[in-house]
Amino acid sequence: MSIILKQISYIHPDQVPCFENLHLTVNTGDKLALTGRNGSGKSTLLQLIAGILKPAAGELFTSSPAWYIPQHTGQYNGLTVAQALSIDRKLTAFYKILEGDPSLALYETLNDDWTIEERAQEALEAWGLGHIRPAGSLQQLSGGEKSRLFLSALQLHKPEIILMDEPTNHLDLESREMVYRFVRSTSATLVVVSHDVTLLRLLPQTVELTEKGLTLYGGNFDFYKTEKEKQEQALLDTLEEQAKTLRQARKTARETAERRNRLDARGKKRSEKKGISRMGMNTLRDKAEKSTTRLKDIHETKIEELSHSLKDLYDKLPENRSLKVMLPSSTLPTGKVLFSASGVNIQFNKQPLWEQPINFKVLSGERIWLKGRNGSGKTTLLKIITGELTPTPGTVSRHTANLVYIDQEYSLLQPGRPVYEQAEQFNTGQLEEHEVKTLLARFLFTKEDWDRPCGRLSGGEKMRLLFCCLLIGNTPPDILLLDEPTNNLDITSTEIILTALKEYRGTLVIISHDPYFIEETGVTQIIDLTP
Repeated sequence: MSIILKQISYIHPDQVPCFENLHLTVNTGDKLALTGRNGSGKSTLLQLIAGILKPAAGELFTSSPAWYIPQHTGQYNGLTVAQALSIDRKLTAFYKILEGDPSLALYETLNDDWTIEERAQEALEAWGLGHIRPAGSLQQLSGGEKSRLFLSALQLHKPEIILMDEPTNHLDLESREMVYRFVRSTSATLVVVSHDVTLLRLLPQTVELTEKGLTLYGGNFDFYKTEKEKQEQALLDTLEEQAKTLRQARKTARETAERRNRLDARGKKRSEKKGISRMGMNTLRDKAEKSTTRLKDIHETKIEELSHSLKDLYDKLPENRSLKVMLPSSTLPTGKVLFSASGVNIQFNKQPLWEQPINFKVLSGERIWLKGRNGSGKTTLLKIITGELTPTPGTVSRHTANLVYIDQEYSLLQPGRPVYEQAEQFNTGQLEEHEVKTLLARFLFTKEDWDRPCGRLSGGEKMRLLFCCLLIGNTPPDILLLDEPTNNLDITSTEIILTALKEYRGTLVIISHDPYFIEETGVTQIIDLTP
């Protein structure tokens, strides 16, 4: 066995429980996708398996040390490249031996790995990092370079157990393809956390982490998704049946009470006609009331039980079932020229960004994909479309001012501004306060969220709030520009955004390295900036 978890529990440093009593066995060579909602503890679980964190209870076994590829790399900025690759001690020993130091401890540290420097350079070059050196600092690397650095260690160390936390974040399409090829070909044991559906589809097993524990599905992400939909539909069918039973129980209780009242009234009239004494009348009335109370208690108990059962079923429904994100759609006719560029380029340090000047048009109703490697100028081209940058040389022509640019940092939102105040900033004065709050609730922002600063929202929450703000503003964007919209979004949030974009009637210009996202948005034009 490669990985065994027995009754694993973890409590965060602030004493908030993360999960408890987890059980899982991962056999040698298994390839698993680890999925679950945001905050369920997926990244924490990977760090426990890697030995970075310690469980509060339970037993954890790995057949060999696991190589962990982190989602967030900022905390490693103080390390050198060699330290991040865990080869710094070997390299130091290697260099000292070459300088003539005969210490036995150096030879023990090197452990006959005389090709360590050469292999390290080969691994870096394989991932497009041939320009960096082992002594260099991670502080100087971009997010994509840091991701590729940790991935290069797979070639260097050839670990038997690999733990990947969002490994394709910050990677361009070419680097993603390298990850996909590695996952297909490796014989190592893999556990992967990712929102990249293309990657998840390559993993033959899926395990879901919920508050109930870990559940293993014997298939890839598509199989898992189908099974979850079946479970959800079965839950909905049961919920409908229970609701029908509850309605019938309430109807029966009402009819029984009405019938009993009618019978009591008739009995009283008959008793009066027969001349039954007051004491006898009271006795009959008491018997009737006791009978009525008993029947009422029986029905109320049944109704209460059904109501609790129905509430439990509703609580089991996925949160996103109640959310249908809508975007205000453009009223422009399809095919109208909104933007045109002729011979455009941008000078940086007196050097043109692109080898050849760029010519293109944006027509209303189009869905355009800006394709290219990291650093090829995709974001720069978006800023030319918005007017933030002026091309040199080249000419541009704009036929609409009504465009919305959602960048990777969600800059339209003010980090320190509370959610409700941020929504009000987009209110043109047409909506009353209760109407704004109703719209926020539709986008799953409850009363408890209204005072939360925007800077404390997750990526998915920020995207939802932006879409809500666009709806509040009631000004349909003719062009919606999205720069890496799925970065740091979980799968549920990605699906919500995709649904909104599919129904949006307007023009889309998208930068994305996610093949699944591009496929689902229905791209009609590609502008390829790859050199």
